[in-house]
Amino acid sequence: MTDLTDLRLSYTRAALSRSEMNPDPAAQFSEWLGAALKDDQLAEPYAFSLATADAQGQPSVRTLLLRGVDEAGHLSFYTGYESEKGRALTENPRAEMVFFWPSLEQQVRVRGSVERLGEAASTGYFHQRPRESQLAAHASTPQSAPIASRAALEAQFAALHERFAGQDVPRPDFWGGFRLVPERWEFWQGRPNRMHDRLVYTRSPQGSWQLERLMP
Repeated sequence: MTDLTDLRLSYTRAALSRSEMNPDPAAQFSEWLGAALKDDQLAEPYAFSLATADAQGQPSVRTLLLRGVDEAGHLSFYTGYESEKGRALTENPRAEMVFFWPSLEQQVRVRGSVERLGEAASTGYFHQRPRESQLAAHASTPQSAPIASRAALEAQFAALHERFAGQDVPRPDFWGGFRLVPERWEFWQGRPNRMHDRLVYTRSPQGSWQLERLMP
């Protein structure tokens, strides 16, 4: 047994004031993300945890990479449609993202509905990826399915490398993008004595954002 009860940090870096928050949560997120991208202590500040639940309500969570935020605050990422998360999002197109930036003592939660990106956007991003990553998308299908060995996976990759030698790698129709359409944003700033700042935006039926403070 590992006892972790005495391990804790005291957050003292900053405070979060309601009056300082941008009325547009997407703009507030872009400001925080920009600061995280400039922080040398964060290896992949665009990484996030994605929580989903399938049609039976079985939850699952994993780490992905954010690949875009548009002016409306829609957050995009890419995966295999036949993966565990791809199937869950098809069955139950709702999810939550969590970004955690420990050196900034900040966290952002984003909840909303999820929809597939169009074919053009998925194809455009696919061809921006390194060629080896394009081949890996083909080699690792169906994503999340069992495979006999690492050697079998490497053999599939080698065969595809030979198959597409000297030509563009086509985007497979089982791979593409999703975007989360936010309905709720929560911005968290660590504070001393676990008296953290939590400010949440929720969308009203009229489409405007309402901001309030939550108990830590």
